[in-house]
Amino acid sequence: MIEAVWIVFAFSLGIGVRMIGLPPLIGYLAAGFSIAASADYLGLSIESTTALQHIAHLGVLLLLFTVGLKLKVKSLVRPEVMGGGLLHFFISTLVFAPAFFLFLDVSWYTAIMLSIALSFSSTVLAAKVLEGKRELRAFHGRVAIGILVVQDLIALCVMSIASGQTPSMWALVVFGIPLLRPLIYRLVDYSGHEELLVLLGLLLALVVGGYGFEQIGLSSELGALAFGALLANHPRSSELSKALWSIKEIFLVGFFLQIGMGGLPDQQAIIFALILAIALPLKGALFFGLMVLFKLRARSAFLTSLSLTNYSEFGLIVASIAIPEWIIPLALTVAFSFVVSAPLNRFAHTLYEKLSKYLILLERKGFHPDEQPLYINDEILIVGMGRTGMAAYKALHNKGYSVLGIDSDPIKIEQQTLEKIHSLFADAEDSVFWKRLRAPHLKYVILAANDLEAKTLAAQKLRESGFKGFIISHCLYPEHADSIRAAGADFIHKTFSETGLKLAEHVLEHTQPQEH
Repeated sequence: MIEAVWIVFAFSLGIGVRMIGLPPLIGYLAAGFSIAASADYLGLSIESTTALQHIAHLGVLLLLFTVGLKLKVKSLVRPEVMGGGLLHFFISTLVFAPAFFLFLDVSWYTAIMLSIALSFSSTVLAAKVLEGKRELRAFHGRVAIGILVVQDLIALCVMSIASGQTPSMWALVVFGIPLLRPLIYRLVDYSGHEELLVLLGLLLALVVGGYGFEQIGLSSELGALAFGALLANHPRSSELSKALWSIKEIFLVGFFLQIGMGGLPDQQAIIFALILAIALPLKGALFFGLMVLFKLRARSAFLTSLSLTNYSEFGLIVASIAIPEWIIPLALTVAFSFVVSAPLNRFAHTLYEKLSKYLILLERKGFHPDEQPLYINDEILIVGMGRTGMAAYKALHNKGYSVLGIDSDPIKIEQQTLEKIHSLFADAEDSVFWKRLRAPHLKYVILAANDLEAKTLAAQKLRESGFKGFIISHCLYPEHADSIRAAGADFIHKTFSETGLKLAEHVLEHTQPQEH
């Protein structure tokens, strides 16, 4: 009975909020609160939903595992990641702890724990939003995820101190995990492409990483993230992430339901949550200031800070151990922050377009770690250097054409540079890049990026800058073709239908000689 109620409420409110242009996860949160509010009327026992708690926990572990699959360890040791994450934590705690102590009339311990819990940003929400926009590998996506990992590590330390528990001596074995990489790589290769690959992902994320880390006194979340990162450099890491996608999404519905079903707040809790929701811009502004301090360009700083402008589910975990009497007000605060943050992130690029002329003035002079090219001397430009872009690059380069590829994944660009591939870091969704770019010999542009918004914006900005050459783009779905063509593309390659036609042409070429 209870499982049927979960599904009905989650689907109904999920599709409801999607129809008004909001992410379904807000509907799942609302579904949780609705179930809690109607529990007595429906005859449900909210307290006995241990199964939902377990599903929610599995969803978080799978999410962190898939985040780890896309995470390069060396991206964590960048100054903007370590410095930004640590400085934001200390500044937030130093500012908010005295405020809570004075205005809430609580002890210093409670004030400090509240400020710590609210200093974290949501790994679940940020990862889902970035993944949905395919920006996890973009520069600002990597910085945001790196800062979240730093925050999660801080949260794990706080939880350990607050609980009074210390890891067992067996925890030292985690330093030997990299030695398992050859074995795990071989298991991935032997698992094929079907259900065995999915089972291997579940084994690593939930059993070896999750349960295994718990047994040695460490966080299961850290274990799932660690084993995902262990496979980040494997050629099939992206395939494994896609294989786990559906399972992860279903389990995460349970996570958002669980937050909403945590209990109905009283008036004081609602006021507390509303005030902290209003204070969210302060959190985002601090992140933006720190990113600019570390010499990021205004666009990267803005997109990174917007991804982190929310409160964290890790804060709820910390509160459940250190200040359990505050769990309901904090749960409502997290929910309100999701309601504010999710729509803002959906329109992040549009917001930056409107604010860019003011934000650029705050950039520091000097080298930026996300610097983009301002002049290119090639006749063909490929936007997006994934499998499609690389195939086009190799074909044209082998014919002797002067070709340049650009991509928003700096790690990918570094690897391609080592392979003597002429590619540069640049974000196709950055309108400032297109405004500043000078390409006097450019004649052809191939839009090979996956994201529809990147292709439409690139085509539009190219035309606005006066580019008269030929723009060709691929698209997976027929409904996307009109948008890209309206933005300025001359020709649209409909990937699925064109592939079918090409296969038919090969058959006809093979059969024609036999007919004659």
